[in-house]
Amino acid sequence: MAKKSASSTNPERAKGHPMHRNAATIKRLRMYRGGKPVRNKKGKIVKPAEYQGRLPSGTVSRIDPNRKWFGNTRTVAQSTLQEFQEKLGKVVRDPYKVVMKSTKMPVSLLQDYAKTSRVHLLDTHPFEQTFGIKAQRKRPILPTGDLETYLSMAVKSEESYDESKDRTIVTDDADAVRNEAKEKVFTKGQSKRIWNELYKVIDSSDVLIQVLDARDPMGTRSAHIEKYLRKEKVYKHLIFILNKCDLVPTWVTARWIQVLSAEFPTLAFHANIMKPFGKGALIQLLRQFAKLHKDKKQISIGFIGYPNVGKSSIINTLRRRKVCSVAPIAGQTKVWQYIFLMKKINLIDCPGVVYPSGDTETDLVLKGVVRVENVKSPSDFIPAVLERAKGDYIKQTYKVAKWESAEDFLKQLASKSGKLLKGGEPDIDTVAKMVLNDWQRGKIPYFVKPPVKVKHQKNTEVSGEGATSSKETVESIEDVDGSGEEEGDDMESSFERH
Repeated sequence: MAKKSASSTNPERAKGHPMHRNAATIKRLRMYRGGKPVRNKKGKIVKPAEYQGRLPSGTVSRIDPNRKWFGNTRTVAQSTLQEFQEKLGKVVRDPYKVVMKSTKMPVSLLQDYAKTSRVHLLDTHPFEQTFGIKAQRKRPILPTGDLETYLSMAVKSEESYDESKDRTIVTDDADAVRNEAKEKVFTKGQSKRIWNELYKVIDSSDVLIQVLDARDPMGTRSAHIEKYLRKEKVYKHLIFILNKCDLVPTWVTARWIQVLSAEFPTLAFHANIMKPFGKGALIQLLRQFAKLHKDKKQISIGFIGYPNVGKSSIINTLRRRKVCSVAPIAGQTKVWQYIFLMKKINLIDCPGVVYPSGDTETDLVLKGVVRVENVKSPSDFIPAVLERAKGDYIKQTYKVAKWESAEDFLKQLASKSGKLLKGGEPDIDTVAKMVLNDWQRGKIPYFVKPPVKVKHQKNTEVSGEGATSSKETVESIEDVDGSGEEEGDDMESSFERH
Protein backbone atom coordinates (compact mmCIF):
# COMPACT_ATOMS: atom_id res chain seq x y z
CA MET A 1 0.00 0.00 0.00
CA ALA A 2 1.44 3.38 -1.06
CA LYS A 3 2.12 5.87 1.69
CA LYS A 4 0.10 9.11 1.48
CA SER A 5 2.06 12.32 0.95
CA ALA A 6 2.64 14.44 4.06
CA SER A 7 2.78 17.70 2.04
CA SER A 8 0.79 20.65 3.35
CA THR A 9 -0.96 20.85 -0.03
CA ASN A 10 -2.37 17.32 0.34
CA PRO A 11 -5.81 17.38 1.98
CA GLU A 12 -5.71 13.58 2.47
CA ARG A 13 -2.77 13.54 4.88
CA ALA A 14 -3.25 12.41 8.46
CA LYS A 15 -6.12 14.15 10.20
CA GLY A 16 -4.22 14.42 13.42
CA HIS A 17 -1.41 16.40 11.88
CA PRO A 18 -0.98 19.81 13.61
CA MET A 19 -0.89 21.63 10.23
CA HIS A 20 -3.79 19.77 8.66
CA ARG A 21 -5.62 21.77 5.92
CA ASN A 22 -8.81 20.85 4.16
CA ALA A 23 -9.36 21.15 0.40
CA ALA A 24 -11.08 24.57 0.62
CA THR A 25 -8.20 26.09 2.59
CA ILE A 26 -5.63 24.74 0.14
CA LYS A 27 -7.59 26.14 -2.79
CA ARG A 28 -7.84 29.57 -1.15
CA LEU A 29 -4.10 29.66 -0.43
CA ARG A 30 -3.36 28.77 -4.02
CA MET A 31 -5.56 31.62 -5.09
CA TYR A 32 -3.52 34.02 -2.90
CA ARG A 33 -0.28 32.84 -4.44
CA GLY A 34 -1.66 33.23 -7.95
CA GLY A 35 0.02 30.06 -9.13
CA LYS A 36 2.09 29.62 -12.26
CA PRO A 37 0.85 28.84 -15.76
CA VAL A 38 1.77 25.50 -17.37
CA ARG A 39 3.88 25.90 -20.52
CA ASN A 40 4.91 23.43 -23.22
CA LYS A 41 8.37 22.95 -24.68
CA LYS A 42 7.95 25.97 -26.99
CA GLY A 43 6.98 28.24 -24.07
CA LYS A 44 3.32 28.61 -24.95
CA ILE A 45 0.82 28.59 -22.11
CA VAL A 46 -1.09 25.32 -22.10
CA LYS A 47 -2.92 25.92 -18.84
CA PRO A 48 -3.17 29.48 -17.52
CA ALA A 49 -2.86 30.33 -13.87
CA GLU A 50 -5.97 30.79 -11.84
CA TYR A 51 -7.98 33.92 -12.70
CA GLN A 52 -5.66 34.65 -15.64
CA GLY A 53 -7.45 32.85 -18.44
CA ARG A 54 -9.48 34.41 -21.24
CA LEU A 55 -13.23 34.76 -20.96
CA PRO A 56 -15.25 32.56 -23.30
CA SER A 57 -16.76 34.15 -26.39
CA GLY A 58 -20.07 35.92 -25.81
CA THR A 59 -19.20 36.96 -22.27
CA VAL A 60 -19.49 40.70 -21.51
CA SER A 61 -16.09 42.06 -20.52
CA ARG A 62 -15.58 44.01 -17.33
CA ILE A 63 -15.67 47.81 -17.29
CA ASP A 64 -12.36 49.33 -16.22
CA PRO A 65 -12.68 51.26 -12.98
CA ASN A 66 -12.52 55.05 -13.16
CA ARG A 67 -11.44 57.50 -10.45
CA LYS A 68 -14.37 59.74 -11.30
CA TRP A 69 -16.67 57.13 -9.78
CA PHE A 70 -15.45 58.13 -6.32
CA GLY A 71 -15.41 61.89 -6.77
CA ASN A 72 -17.82 64.41 -5.22
CA THR A 73 -21.23 64.75 -6.80
CA ARG A 74 -23.50 67.78 -6.91
CA THR A 75 -27.26 67.97 -6.98
CA VAL A 76 -29.07 70.96 -8.48
CA ALA A 77 -32.51 71.96 -7.28
CA GLN A 78 -35.23 72.44 -9.89
CA SER A 79 -35.81 76.09 -8.93
CA THR A 80 -32.09 76.88 -9.24
CA LEU A 81 -31.94 75.18 -12.64
CA GLN A 82 -34.93 77.15 -13.95
CA GLU A 83 -33.53 80.46 -12.69
CA PHE A 84 -30.20 79.72 -14.37
CA GLN A 85 -31.95 78.86 -17.64
CA GLU A 86 -33.84 82.16 -17.65
CA LYS A 87 -30.76 84.27 -16.93
CA LEU A 88 -28.63 82.41 -19.45
CA GLY A 89 -31.35 82.74 -22.07
CA LYS A 90 -31.48 86.54 -21.69
CA VAL A 91 -27.72 86.85 -22.02
CA VAL A 92 -27.46 84.54 -25.02
CA ARG A 93 -30.16 86.40 -26.96
CA ASP A 94 -28.49 89.78 -26.40
CA PRO A 95 -25.72 90.31 -29.01
CA TYR A 96 -24.03 92.98 -26.87
CA LYS A 97 -23.47 90.82 -23.82
CA VAL A 98 -20.95 88.05 -23.28
CA VAL A 99 -21.01 85.34 -20.62
CA MET A 100 -17.77 85.86 -18.64
CA LYS A 101 -18.53 84.64 -15.12
CA SER A 102 -17.72 80.98 -14.41
CA THR A 103 -20.37 78.79 -12.88
CA LYS A 104 -20.58 75.36 -11.29
CA MET A 105 -23.87 74.64 -12.99
CA PRO A 106 -23.84 71.75 -15.53
CA VAL A 107 -24.20 73.91 -18.63
CA SER A 108 -23.69 70.93 -20.93
CA LEU A 109 -26.87 69.30 -19.57
CA LEU A 110 -29.06 72.25 -20.54
CA GLN A 111 -30.32 71.16 -23.94
CA ASP A 112 -32.20 74.37 -24.65
CA TYR A 113 -29.09 76.51 -24.33
CA ALA A 114 -26.34 74.01 -25.04
CA LYS A 115 -25.03 76.00 -28.00
CA THR A 116 -24.06 79.13 -26.09
CA SER A 117 -21.69 80.29 -28.85
CA ARG A 118 -24.59 81.15 -31.16
CA VAL A 119 -25.67 84.79 -31.03
CA HIS A 120 -29.40 85.41 -31.63
CA LEU A 121 -29.14 88.66 -33.53
CA LEU A 122 -32.57 88.30 -35.14
CA ASP A 123 -34.22 88.51 -31.72
CA THR A 124 -33.22 92.17 -31.43
CA HIS A 125 -32.68 93.37 -35.04
CA PRO A 126 -34.54 92.62 -38.30
CA PHE A 127 -32.96 90.43 -40.96
CA GLU A 128 -32.58 93.23 -43.53
CA GLN A 129 -30.38 95.33 -41.19
CA THR A 130 -28.32 92.37 -40.00
CA PHE A 131 -27.53 90.28 -43.09
CA GLY A 132 -27.34 90.88 -46.80
CA ILE A 133 -26.33 93.87 -48.91
CA LYS A 134 -28.14 96.41 -46.71
CA ALA A 135 -26.56 95.15 -43.50
CA GLN A 136 -25.62 97.92 -41.04
CA ARG A 137 -22.88 98.06 -38.39
CA LYS A 138 -23.77 97.28 -34.80
CA ARG A 139 -24.59 100.39 -32.85
CA PRO A 140 -24.45 100.78 -29.06
CA ILE A 141 -27.72 100.56 -27.18
CA LEU A 142 -28.48 104.08 -25.89
CA PRO A 143 -31.16 104.95 -23.33
CA THR A 144 -32.50 107.68 -25.65
CA GLY A 145 -33.21 107.99 -29.34
CA ASP A 146 -32.34 111.66 -29.92
CA LEU A 147 -29.86 114.24 -28.64
CA GLU A 148 -32.38 116.51 -26.90
CA THR A 149 -33.64 113.77 -24.57
CA TYR A 150 -30.06 112.78 -23.80
CA LEU A 151 -29.23 116.42 -22.90
CA SER A 152 -32.24 116.71 -20.58
CA MET A 153 -31.19 113.55 -18.75
CA ALA A 154 -27.67 114.97 -18.26
CA VAL A 155 -29.14 118.19 -16.78
CA LYS A 156 -31.29 116.23 -14.33
CA SER A 157 -28.28 114.16 -13.27
CA GLU A 158 -26.24 117.31 -12.62
CA GLU A 159 -29.01 118.83 -10.49
CA SER A 160 -29.26 115.71 -8.31
CA TYR A 161 -25.47 115.55 -7.75
CA ASP A 162 -24.40 115.71 -4.08
CA GLU A 163 -20.74 116.62 -3.56
CA SER A 164 -20.67 115.36 0.03
CA LYS A 165 -21.43 111.78 -1.09
CA ASP A 166 -18.75 111.72 -3.79
CA ARG A 167 -15.80 109.65 -2.56
CA THR A 168 -13.70 110.08 -5.70
CA ILE A 169 -13.61 113.89 -5.63
CA VAL A 170 -10.19 115.49 -6.06
CA THR A 171 -9.49 118.56 -3.91
CA ASP A 172 -7.35 121.46 -5.10
CA ASP A 173 -6.47 122.52 -1.54
CA ALA A 174 -2.73 123.16 -1.41
CA ASP A 175 -2.65 122.80 2.40
CA ALA A 176 -4.26 119.36 2.35
CA VAL A 177 -2.08 116.71 4.01
CA ARG A 178 -2.23 113.08 3.00
CA ASN A 179 -0.58 110.32 5.02
CA GLU A 180 2.31 108.66 3.24
CA ALA A 181 2.13 104.94 2.63
CA LYS A 182 3.79 103.03 5.45
CA GLU A 183 6.88 101.04 4.59
CA LYS A 184 6.66 97.28 4.90
CA VAL A 185 9.57 97.20 7.33
CA PHE A 186 7.45 99.01 9.94
CA THR A 187 4.75 96.33 9.79
CA LYS A 188 7.05 93.51 10.91
CA GLY A 189 5.80 91.52 13.89
CA GLN A 190 2.17 92.38 13.14
CA SER A 191 1.28 89.73 10.57
CA LYS A 192 -1.49 87.19 11.05
CA ARG A 193 1.06 84.38 11.14
CA ILE A 194 2.94 85.96 14.06
CA TRP A 195 -0.26 86.54 16.02
CA ASN A 196 -1.27 82.91 15.43
CA GLU A 197 2.07 81.84 16.89
CA LEU A 198 1.44 84.07 19.92
CA TYR A 199 -1.99 82.61 20.62
CA LYS A 200 -0.59 79.08 20.23
CA VAL A 201 1.93 79.87 22.98
CA ILE A 202 -0.75 81.42 25.20
CA ASP A 203 -3.05 78.41 24.81
CA SER A 204 -0.24 75.91 25.44
CA SER A 205 1.25 77.62 28.51
CA ASP A 206 0.31 77.35 32.16
CA VAL A 207 2.50 80.30 33.15
CA LEU A 208 3.28 83.25 30.86
CA ILE A 209 6.41 85.36 31.23
CA GLN A 210 6.26 88.78 29.61
CA VAL A 211 9.82 89.93 28.97
CA LEU A 212 10.33 93.70 29.26
CA ASP A 213 13.30 95.84 28.32
CA ALA A 214 14.70 97.42 31.49
CA ARG A 215 15.52 100.58 29.54
CA ASP A 216 11.84 101.15 28.67
CA PRO A 217 9.56 98.74 30.60
CA MET A 218 6.29 100.57 29.97
CA GLY A 219 7.08 101.00 26.26
CA THR A 220 7.64 97.25 25.80
CA ARG A 221 4.67 96.25 27.93
CA SER A 222 1.46 95.07 26.23
CA ALA A 223 -1.78 96.25 27.78
CA HIS A 224 -3.63 94.41 24.99
CA ILE A 225 -2.32 90.97 26.04
CA GLU A 226 -2.83 91.68 29.74
CA LYS A 227 -6.45 92.65 29.09
CA TYR A 228 -6.95 89.50 27.01
CA LEU A 229 -5.55 87.31 29.81
CA ARG A 230 -7.73 88.96 32.46
CA LYS A 231 -10.83 88.49 30.33
CA GLU A 232 -10.33 85.15 28.56
CA LYS A 233 -7.53 83.32 30.45
CA VAL A 234 -8.04 84.16 34.10
CA TYR A 235 -6.57 80.82 35.21
CA LYS A 236 -3.16 81.53 33.62
CA HIS A 237 -0.38 83.17 35.65
CA LEU A 238 1.58 86.16 34.36
CA ILE A 239 5.11 87.20 35.37
CA PHE A 240 7.20 90.22 34.38
CA ILE A 241 10.94 89.91 33.73
CA LEU A 242 13.06 93.05 33.40
CA ASN A 243 15.75 91.85 31.03
CA LYS A 244 18.91 93.78 30.11
CA CYS A 245 19.14 95.23 33.61
CA ASP A 246 22.91 95.48 33.08
CA LEU A 247 22.30 98.42 30.71
CA VAL A 248 20.69 100.66 33.36
CA PRO A 249 21.71 101.79 36.86
CA THR A 250 20.77 99.56 39.76
CA TRP A 251 18.46 102.13 41.35
CA VAL A 252 16.43 102.33 38.09
CA THR A 253 15.88 98.56 38.07
CA ALA A 254 14.91 98.60 41.77
CA ARG A 255 12.32 101.33 41.30
CA TRP A 256 10.77 99.66 38.26
CA ILE A 257 10.49 96.40 40.22
CA GLN A 258 8.83 98.36 43.01
CA VAL A 259 6.26 99.81 40.60
CA LEU A 260 5.52 96.69 38.52
CA SER A 261 5.36 94.30 41.49
CA ALA A 262 2.17 96.04 42.59
CA GLU A 263 0.40 94.35 39.63
CA PHE A 264 2.35 91.16 38.80
CA PRO A 265 5.38 89.32 40.18
CA THR A 266 8.46 91.02 38.71
CA LEU A 267 12.07 89.85 38.53
CA ALA A 268 15.26 91.52 37.32
CA PHE A 269 17.32 89.47 34.90
CA HIS A 270 20.56 89.65 32.95
CA ALA A 271 20.73 87.01 30.21
CA ASN A 272 24.24 85.60 30.04
CA ILE A 273 25.15 81.92 29.81
CA MET A 274 28.38 82.31 31.80
CA LYS A 275 27.52 85.09 34.29
CA PRO A 276 23.74 85.45 34.62
CA PHE A 277 21.82 87.54 37.12
CA GLY A 278 18.43 86.52 38.51
CA LYS A 279 18.60 82.95 37.22
CA GLY A 280 18.26 81.31 40.66
CA ALA A 281 15.26 83.44 41.63
CA LEU A 282 13.50 82.63 38.34
CA ILE A 283 14.08 78.86 38.61
CA GLN A 284 12.87 78.90 42.22
CA LEU A 285 9.71 80.73 41.14
CA LEU A 286 9.08 78.24 38.34
CA ARG A 287 9.46 75.34 40.78
CA GLN A 288 6.82 76.93 43.01
CA PHE A 289 4.43 77.05 40.06
CA ALA A 290 5.21 73.38 39.33
CA LYS A 291 4.22 72.50 42.92
CA LEU A 292 1.08 74.60 42.53
CA HIS A 293 0.03 72.45 39.55
CA LYS A 294 0.41 69.06 41.20
CA ASP A 295 -2.34 67.59 39.05
CA LYS A 296 -0.15 67.91 35.95
CA LYS A 297 2.92 65.86 35.16
CA GLN A 298 4.55 68.84 33.46
CA ILE A 299 3.85 72.56 33.19
CA SER A 300 4.72 74.82 30.27
CA ILE A 301 6.23 78.29 30.63
CA GLY A 302 5.63 80.60 27.66
CA PHE A 303 7.86 83.60 26.91
CA ILE A 304 6.14 86.51 25.13
CA GLY A 305 7.11 90.10 24.42
CA TYR A 306 8.33 92.59 21.86
CA PRO A 307 11.01 91.61 19.33
CA ASN A 308 14.62 91.94 20.48
CA VAL A 309 13.87 92.02 24.23
CA GLY A 310 15.81 88.80 24.89
CA LYS A 311 13.27 85.96 25.18
CA SER A 312 15.51 83.38 23.50
CA SER A 313 18.54 84.61 25.48
CA ILE A 314 16.74 83.97 28.77
CA ILE A 315 15.93 80.40 27.68
CA ASN A 316 19.57 79.81 26.72
CA THR A 317 20.63 81.18 30.11
CA LEU A 318 18.30 78.81 31.96
CA ARG A 319 19.61 75.83 29.97
CA ARG A 320 23.25 77.02 30.17
CA ARG A 321 23.77 76.32 26.49
CA LYS A 322 22.54 77.61 23.14
CA VAL A 323 19.24 75.85 22.45
CA CYS A 324 17.57 78.82 20.68
CA SER A 325 19.11 80.91 17.93
CA VAL A 326 19.74 84.47 19.14
CA ALA A 327 20.88 87.67 17.43
CA PRO A 328 20.96 91.38 18.38
CA ILE A 329 18.34 92.09 15.70
CA ALA A 330 14.57 91.80 15.62
CA GLY A 331 12.78 88.80 14.12
CA GLN A 332 15.40 86.10 14.70
CA THR A 333 12.81 83.66 16.11
CA LYS A 334 10.34 82.72 13.36
CA VAL A 335 8.15 80.01 14.96
CA TRP A 336 7.36 78.80 18.46
CA GLN A 337 9.41 75.92 19.87
CA TYR A 338 9.39 73.67 22.93
CA ILE A 339 12.50 73.45 25.12
CA PHE A 340 12.95 70.94 27.95
CA LEU A 341 14.20 72.58 31.17
CA MET A 342 13.73 69.94 33.86
CA LYS A 343 11.54 66.99 34.71
CA LYS A 344 8.36 68.99 35.41
CA ILE A 345 9.02 72.22 33.50
CA ASN A 346 9.05 72.91 29.76
CA LEU A 347 9.77 76.27 28.14
CA ILE A 348 8.10 77.69 25.02
CA ASP A 349 9.85 80.32 22.92
CA CYS A 350 7.61 82.68 20.95
CA PRO A 351 8.39 85.07 18.07
CA GLY A 352 8.34 88.75 18.94
CA VAL A 353 4.97 90.41 18.43
CA VAL A 354 4.41 94.15 17.98
CA TYR A 355 1.24 95.02 19.85
CA PRO A 356 -1.23 97.73 18.72
CA SER A 357 -0.21 100.67 20.92
CA GLY A 358 -0.19 103.58 18.46
CA ASP A 359 3.60 103.75 18.22
CA THR A 360 5.13 106.01 15.59
CA GLU A 361 7.87 104.90 13.20
CA THR A 362 10.45 106.57 15.45
CA ASP A 363 9.20 104.63 18.48
CA LEU A 364 9.39 101.33 16.57
CA VAL A 365 12.97 101.98 15.47
CA LEU A 366 14.18 103.07 18.92
CA LYS A 367 12.48 100.10 20.60
CA GLY A 368 14.48 97.74 18.42
CA VAL A 369 11.44 96.35 16.61
CA VAL A 370 12.74 97.23 13.12
CA ARG A 371 15.92 96.00 11.47
CA VAL A 372 18.00 99.08 10.80
CA GLU A 373 19.51 97.81 7.54
CA ASN A 374 16.02 97.71 5.97
CA VAL A 375 15.15 101.35 6.80
CA LYS A 376 15.28 103.61 3.73
CA SER A 377 16.15 106.91 5.46
CA PRO A 378 17.85 106.12 8.80
CA SER A 379 19.08 109.71 9.23
CA ASP A 380 15.48 110.81 9.99
CA PHE A 381 15.63 109.02 13.36
CA ILE A 382 18.95 110.43 14.58
CA PRO A 383 17.41 113.66 16.05
CA ALA A 384 15.27 111.49 18.36
CA VAL A 385 18.40 109.60 19.50
CA LEU A 386 20.25 112.85 20.28
CA GLU A 387 17.19 114.16 22.11
CA ARG A 388 16.60 111.11 24.31
CA ALA A 389 20.21 110.29 25.18
CA LYS A 390 22.37 112.58 27.31
CA GLY A 391 24.86 114.72 25.45
CA ASP A 392 27.71 113.59 27.74
CA TYR A 393 27.07 109.95 26.83
CA ILE A 394 27.06 110.78 23.08
CA LYS A 395 30.35 112.70 23.41
CA GLN A 396 31.93 109.90 25.41
CA THR A 397 30.81 107.18 22.96
CA TYR A 398 31.66 108.86 19.64
CA LYS A 399 34.30 111.43 20.73
CA VAL A 400 32.39 114.28 19.10
CA ALA A 401 32.79 117.47 21.15
CA LYS A 402 30.00 119.70 19.83
CA TRP A 403 27.37 119.71 17.09
CA GLU A 404 24.72 122.12 15.90
CA SER A 405 22.21 119.67 14.39
CA ALA A 406 21.75 116.00 13.71
CA GLU A 407 23.12 116.42 10.20
CA ASP A 408 26.22 118.19 11.55
CA PHE A 409 26.71 115.38 14.07
CA LEU A 410 26.52 112.73 11.34
CA LYS A 411 28.98 114.63 9.13
CA GLN A 412 31.51 114.91 11.96
CA LEU A 413 31.10 111.25 12.84
CA ALA A 414 31.47 110.21 9.19
CA SER A 415 34.72 112.10 8.77
CA LYS A 416 35.97 110.79 12.12
CA SER A 417 35.19 107.13 11.29
CA GLY A 418 36.22 107.33 7.64
CA LYS A 419 32.75 106.70 6.18
CA LEU A 420 33.13 108.81 3.03
CA LEU A 421 31.79 108.66 -0.52
CA LYS A 422 33.44 109.75 -3.74
CA GLY A 423 34.83 113.27 -3.54
CA GLY A 424 35.19 113.11 0.24
CA GLU A 425 31.45 113.58 0.92
CA PRO A 426 30.22 112.01 4.18
CA ASP A 427 28.17 108.80 3.90
CA ILE A 428 25.33 109.93 6.14
CA ASP A 429 23.09 106.86 5.70
CA THR A 430 25.83 104.40 6.69
CA VAL A 431 26.77 106.44 9.76
CA ALA A 432 23.10 106.82 10.75
CA LYS A 433 22.62 103.03 10.57
CA MET A 434 25.73 102.59 12.72
CA VAL A 435 24.32 104.94 15.40
CA LEU A 436 20.92 103.22 15.37
CA ASN A 437 22.56 99.79 15.71
CA ASP A 438 24.56 101.07 18.68
CA TRP A 439 21.33 102.39 20.20
CA GLN A 440 19.49 99.09 19.81
CA ARG A 441 22.40 97.06 21.20
CA GLY A 442 22.84 99.22 24.29
CA LYS A 443 26.13 100.93 23.44
CA ILE A 444 24.51 104.33 23.96
CA PRO A 445 23.41 104.63 27.65
CA TYR A 446 19.71 105.40 27.90
CA PHE A 447 16.76 104.57 30.16
CA VAL A 448 13.26 105.84 30.89
CA LYS A 449 13.08 107.51 34.29
CA PRO A 450 10.94 105.51 36.72
CA PRO A 451 8.30 106.92 39.09
CA VAL A 452 9.74 108.67 42.14
CA LYS A 453 7.25 109.10 44.93
CA VAL A 454 5.88 106.01 46.67
CA LYS A 455 3.27 106.23 49.39
CA HIS A 456 2.88 103.70 52.24
CA GLN A 457 -0.46 102.69 53.67
CA LYS A 458 0.56 104.45 56.92
CA ASN A 459 0.54 107.76 54.96
CA THR A 460 4.32 107.91 55.25
CA GLU A 461 5.90 109.37 52.10
CA VAL A 462 9.34 108.18 51.06
CA SER A 463 11.54 109.13 48.13
CA GLY A 464 11.75 105.64 46.70
CA GLU A 465 15.22 104.57 47.83
CA GLY A 466 13.94 101.82 50.13
CA ALA A 467 13.51 98.12 49.38
CA THR A 468 10.56 96.80 47.44
CA SER A 469 7.38 96.05 49.37
CA SER A 470 4.03 94.59 48.35
CA LYS A 471 2.16 97.15 50.56
CA GLU A 472 3.42 100.17 48.61
CA THR A 473 1.37 101.91 45.92
CA VAL A 474 2.43 104.51 43.38
CA GLU A 475 1.10 107.98 44.22
CA SER A 476 2.39 110.04 41.31
CA ILE A 477 4.86 109.78 38.49
CA GLU A 478 7.44 112.55 38.27
CA ASP A 479 10.68 112.82 36.38
CA VAL A 480 13.94 112.49 38.20
CA ASP A 481 15.72 115.83 38.33
CA GLY A 482 19.28 115.77 37.12
CA SER A 483 21.25 112.62 36.57
CA GLY A 484 20.17 110.99 39.83
CA GLU A 485 23.70 110.17 40.95
CA GLU A 486 23.16 110.89 44.66
CA GLU A 487 19.90 108.94 44.74
CA GLY A 488 21.49 106.23 42.65
CA ASP A 489 24.25 105.60 45.20
CA ASP A 490 21.76 105.23 48.05
CA MET A 491 19.40 103.10 46.00
CA GLU A 492 22.23 100.89 44.75
CA SER A 493 23.46 100.16 48.28
CA SER A 494 19.89 99.52 49.47
CA PHE A 495 19.22 97.20 46.53
CA GLU A 496 22.41 95.24 47.21
CA ARG A 497 21.54 94.83 50.91
CA HIS A 498 18.12 93.38 50.11
